[in-house]
Amino acid sequence: MPLSARQKGVMAAVVTVAIWTSFIVIARASASHTLTPFDLALCRIVGASMVLLPWGWWLTRGHRGDTGVSFGGFSPLPLRQTVQAGLFGGLLYAVLAYSGFFHAPAAHASVLLPGSLPLWTALLAAVLLGDRITPARALGLACIVAGDLLVGGASLWGAFSGTGGTAWRGDLLFMAAASCWAVYGVLARKFGLDAVRATIGITVFAFCTYVPAFVLLTWLGVLPSRLASAPWGEIAFQTVYQGVGSVVVAGIAFTQMIRHFGPVKSTMLTALVPGLTAMAAVPLLGEPLHWHLLAGLAMVTLGILFGVLAGRRSAAEPASAAPRPLSVGARQ
Repeated sequence: MPLSARQKGVMAAVVTVAIWTSFIVIARASASHTLTPFDLALCRIVGASMVLLPWGWWLTRGHRGDTGVSFGGFSPLPLRQTVQAGLFGGLLYAVLAYSGFFHAPAAHASVLLPGSLPLWTALLAAVLLGDRITPARALGLACIVAGDLLVGGASLWGAFSGTGGTAWRGDLLFMAAASCWAVYGVLARKFGLDAVRATIGITVFAFCTYVPAFVLLTWLGVLPSRLASAPWGEIAFQTVYQGVGSVVVAGIAFTQMIRHFGPVKSTMLTALVPGLTAMAAVPLLGEPLHWHLLAGLAMVTLGILFGVLAGRRSAAEPASAAPRPLSVGARQ
């Protein structure tokens, strides 16, 4: 019996939230295994490329000589768009995010990756696209800043006092990764890119640049890698999960979720990710939930919901009103 449209939407929402939540938990758990963050980035890019490069080649059939196609016909985007979007959304995001998991716990990532993303997106959209930050949206952003400071500020204080270890480095890397993804999101909106072509384009760029650089730099001994000593099972799992799962499957599921629920309700559903991740990290990774983490989670989740509700009110304004700002809850 075929699934109804609502059943497909609900299934897509469950898959999206589950993959985004498990991505943070699994990436953090990987820090205690063999592979380095650069190895994990390679697994992500290669895994996604196994699906998306043939897909891109198929999409560009009959148009490979056009200016709207680049990288030998594998990217369905023009060269400039492929490079700009791929640099921030495909290359820098992966390297920075995976590096952060080797310094900071999953609870920090749950706040600072999805939490600071709406903040960076709203600020960049205001500067680059001329979006207006309404008072209601500003309140949501203030809650997100407060949540980020509760988490990141505590680790910085611990570093200065000599009790915080290297968590502050992970926090800064998570913030930098979120800012890179926000740049990608703003570029995608500026260029009017659809989700499938954008995902293919950034993957093509990452594959064509990162893989050769990884091979050369590891051969020269500049880049640390433990691929040669890692179990094949670990490499295969990370390639399938990080590449096919977190990039391809999650991207398709998120697109399907938006088609059924719309962007506002979809963003409200993804606001569950920070809390679910932090709670999952307690039994699965043995990570404690201190008061400042709980408070930071609450503030970030509240800020995302404020932003979503503000976006819904803006969408209800007449067409003559000011342009509607990018939702602070926008997600990759």
